[in-house]
Amino acid sequence: MTEIIHASPLPAVDIPDVTITAHILRKAAELADHAAIQDAGGTTSYTYESLSTAIHTLAGGLAARGVEPGKVVGLMAPNLPEYAVVFHGVALAGGAVTTINPTYGAQEVRHQLIDAGATMLFTVPMFVDTALSAIEGTEVSELVVIGDAAPGTTPMADVFGDPIEQVDVDIANHTVVLPYSSGTTGLPKGVMLTHRNLVANIEQCSHAIKYAPGEVALAALPFFHIYGMQVLMNGLLANGVSIITMPRFDMVEALRAVQEHAITRFFAVPPIILGLVKAPIVDDYDTSSVRQIFSGAAPLGAELAAEAGARLGCEVVQGFGMTELSPVSHCTVEGDYRPGTSGVTVSNTESRIVDPDTGEDQPVGERGELWVRGPQVMSGYLNKPDATAETIDADGWLHTGDVAIIDEYGHMTIVDRLKELIKFKGFQVAPAELEALLITHPKVADVAVIGVPDDEAGEIPKAFITAAPGENVTLEEVQALVSEHLVSYKQIRQLEIIDVIPKSAAGKILRKELRGK
Repeated sequence: MTEIIHASPLPAVDIPDVTITAHILRKAAELADHAAIQDAGGTTSYTYESLSTAIHTLAGGLAARGVEPGKVVGLMAPNLPEYAVVFHGVALAGGAVTTINPTYGAQEVRHQLIDAGATMLFTVPMFVDTALSAIEGTEVSELVVIGDAAPGTTPMADVFGDPIEQVDVDIANHTVVLPYSSGTTGLPKGVMLTHRNLVANIEQCSHAIKYAPGEVALAALPFFHIYGMQVLMNGLLANGVSIITMPRFDMVEALRAVQEHAITRFFAVPPIILGLVKAPIVDDYDTSSVRQIFSGAAPLGAELAAEAGARLGCEVVQGFGMTELSPVSHCTVEGDYRPGTSGVTVSNTESRIVDPDTGEDQPVGERGELWVRGPQVMSGYLNKPDATAETIDADGWLHTGDVAIIDEYGHMTIVDRLKELIKFKGFQVAPAELEALLITHPKVADVAVIGVPDDEAGEIPKAFITAAPGENVTLEEVQALVSEHLVSYKQIRQLEIIDVIPKSAAGKILRKELRGK
């Protein structure tokens, strides 16, 4: 069997042997008085010098509280400047951060805290009640609030201590962050990403995303998600870009921020770009400062990209990544956009297109599963060696679960998926998690969940249910159950009652048959 390996067409990069915190602060002395990160409302702002000071003093306070190598700290907050302080304060103290979706319900938060082994949790006042409920039955002994503390919690201001330098860690093997991903199938799993993974991926993008001095970027995509965490928070800081944070995306607030702060980089997901194309209010704001709109997390259609580019008068490009890839494996080089593609293999990375049935590598222009190998590949799933081995083979190739084509220009396009994962507005929805919940409903005898295409969301979850004898199940009943236990983007949007759920002889749900319905 001949391997057809697509090496990156971009120059190789040197990956410095440093921690992620040292890397994001590498310009701190040079840009001491330059704005590093501030919120769009103007209430909190850090220069590069004050950000460095805050990180080092928080790290000292955390170390005094027992945060050290082997300890995990949860961070459940919307985008705000202090996110970077907490993230890197923990990293500097030698701990690992597990980033948690702040809109999760207590049950989902508790699962992640227990699985990750977190002993401390940071949150904001808005989510204190959820956090207090979630930490019951976990190893979390202290809840720290970024802002005004409630009874039973510690204000973040009390945690700062004497500054310390980086606690010694093995850069290549030390897990610094544990975001959660469903991978290609199943329930969310802790993705072990090292300092080397994060630093490597920032550098690997340097020949594709080229920042000029004085750039300003809008950060409305959540920092708890690998795209927001790495491409925005860490990648922008490492490149000396001023970050304007928003706690959640709001079109009017985003446009106002673009106008007021002369935003040059607008990071988005396809539903946001659809809004930029359709919303009349876009014409009411000056968006001339925007050099590029970069889309990720889900495929962006060529027509939509072209419409957005024409309306805002800038380049609209996209890349491809996964949490397990820290996250970028493919990216569009400025000025080299090919409609519908996710760009080329980034520096120091190899790609293959492999027929999932035969294991044969496919030639240029033919479809197969995308495999990726490079220094950005995770070290594995936390405490899940079997799932790790299913995803990363013995030769280091990560099997993405996405079906792709690489064309004669080296550009990659995602055309289908092998994975069961549903991508709703860029967020992962695992069918298995929904199925495990829905089967507990007394009126449900059997259930299967798939993603169906949707113009605005990309995909929406649809449930196929076999009702218990003599029962009738409604969409409203199903939605009530999901609302009680899971975050809103996992909500079932469509329901179809069928006589029997199609399954293989081994009992595996035949989702392809359901997609054909």
